[in-house]
Amino acid sequence: MAYKKIIPFINAENELAVNVVMQAEQYCFAGADALFIYNYSKIEEEREEFLATLGKIDESIDIPFFAGVYVGRFEDAKKAFYTGADRIVIKYDMCPNEAILKEVTGRFGASQIMVEVDGDLDFEKIHFPVEALLLKHVDVGLNLERKLNRLGKPVIIRDSLLRNDLESLLKLPYIEGVATDYYLGKELLKIKMNMKQAGISMNTFESAMDFSEFKTDENGLVPCVVQDYKTGEVLMLAYMNKESYERTCATGKMTYFSRSRQELWCKGDTSGHYQYVKELRLDCDHDTILAKVHQVGAACHTGERSCFFNELAKKEYDSTNPLTILNEVFATIEDRKKHPKEGSYTNYLFDKGIDKILKKCGEESTEIVIAAKNPDAEELKYEIADFLYHLMVLMVQCGLTWDDVVKELANRH
Repeated sequence: MAYKKIIPFINAENELAVNVVMQAEQYCFAGADALFIYNYSKIEEEREEFLATLGKIDESIDIPFFAGVYVGRFEDAKKAFYTGADRIVIKYDMCPNEAILKEVTGRFGASQIMVEVDGDLDFEKIHFPVEALLLKHVDVGLNLERKLNRLGKPVIIRDSLLRNDLESLLKLPYIEGVATDYYLGKELLKIKMNMKQAGISMNTFESAMDFSEFKTDENGLVPCVVQDYKTGEVLMLAYMNKESYERTCATGKMTYFSRSRQELWCKGDTSGHYQYVKELRLDCDHDTILAKVHQVGAACHTGERSCFFNELAKKEYDSTNPLTILNEVFATIEDRKKHPKEGSYTNYLFDKGIDKILKKCGEESTEIVIAAKNPDAEELKYEIADFLYHLMVLMVQCGLTWDDVVKELANRH
């Protein structure tokens, strides 16, 4: 189903990076569908600072974001995409020439580039080598509808909602969403529910089953197991009743029923350690909920990440997890860089610098080629392990993480 989107925009011009990142996180947790973050400065130093800020935002949020940047050459667009941006927005009146647009769309695809245009232009008569436009300064009316129908392309309208209202904009033909700064500090899920009640298809957080279909105990409660949505770590167990479950769905923040206090409680209202819902599941017997969440800070009231930190009994077993071991080794290498240890080979590499690290990566990759020619794969696994270690040293040296690499692989997939 094609949902209409609410896409908060953030003007990063002359704004501190920490404030921009904080706003992006607030919008993400509040229920935004995507973000539009822009700084069209032509000053090289300011552009580099903005790109670094976008990189931090990419690490902090898990929704798409569009980057509005000045693109005077192909390299400018490439750098913007390297931040993790899902789309690049190019300002039409700042684009040096159409050849730049063609080159960028030819390399990254017409669906990855948007052009920002003033709504008072005859934009429907201009050929844009992109699949979607971002319009600003629009006047809602029949003339705009005719222009949109003639254009026949998806459009995002950028509007502060001071003259126009959200419902009217979303109901226009070919509108993919509205980018606005009007909803800072507001719960977007509630606004999206209002739009849905007005007949607009929105991506809301709604339960596929009514709570009455759950098997509760004699007090109308269902246990809820809470899990980190990325790592799968079990964080805590609490109880929900009908009201707390419905409030969780309405706000996107885990809300429980306290059996000791006999009242609802939203996790994080006191500590700030909110749990933002990513997914809710029900078990086969319909008597236990599994919640996958983004946990802010600690889940346990003791300050521990998880409530399950008391070890009762343990049998020796191989707990090596191929999905986490690379992160663990990477963390050790990062720690060596921050806290050098005498006699450490890792610190030797860092002390020698990038050229030595690159030389070792080259040598180890050659060793992989040689080992792969042998019929026995035993030697090959050692060479691959050596290469991965030196590759991680290079990543730490250059400020990359496995999350950066994995996200790029996911985007290609």
